[in-house]
Amino acid sequence: MKRSNTQRLKDSLEDDIINGRLAPGERLDPEELAARFQVSRTPIREAIHQLTASGLVTVIPKKGTFVARVGVEQLIEMFEVMAEMEGMCGRLAARRITTQELEGLAGALERCEQAASTGDTDEYYYENEDFHQRIYRASHNGFLVKEANQLKQRLKPYRRLQLQVRNRVSNSLSEHRTILAAIRAGDAAAAEDAMREHVLIQGERFSDFIATMKQFNSQAS
Repeated sequence: MKRSNTQRLKDSLEDDIINGRLAPGERLDPEELAARFQVSRTPIREAIHQLTASGLVTVIPKKGTFVARVGVEQLIEMFEVMAEMEGMCGRLAARRITTQELEGLAGALERCEQAASTGDTDEYYYENEDFHQRIYRASHNGFLVKEANQLKQRLKPYRRLQLQVRNRVSNSLSEHRTILAAIRAGDAAAAEDAMREHVLIQGERFSDFIATMKQFNSQAS
């Protein structure tokens, strides 16, 4: 899946923030970013807008853009809620998915497998996004889809970067296969459990990121 200059810039800044290379409270200089990434001001503005929506940076009028201080406790709470929302999406999808939607979901899993074979975790993440979005839509509950997407936007950088943990991509693929099998069988309870555990496993593998954020939040304070 080809990524734009904005997407590549945003992904790189996410990596730097989550892994502590950009510390909480540090100012992001648009001119320095333009020179570093060899891009114009437009993708920089768009990337900062997306990072603001994710809660990773804050824009202070007349002062600039700064790396946000992310609360670890709130992050854990968001993952718990996300797991329940995705579980509900899985349960409803198992009951309501159409034949066409099921075929599309199977195709999304195949693309995840192809991306995993390249060893590119970012490529896998964006195909993984499509797999999840198809399950959301197959729930046929517009309010749930809207709420799930809003929270997922906040968690996107953390869900993307946790795929860099050793063996996480292969485990994620295995979990996707279990989810698809449950939805295909119309087993709502199994689909709900598989989706919930899929996200909770992601959250549990955040210990390294959380430790890093605690360290840099402490230094910035």
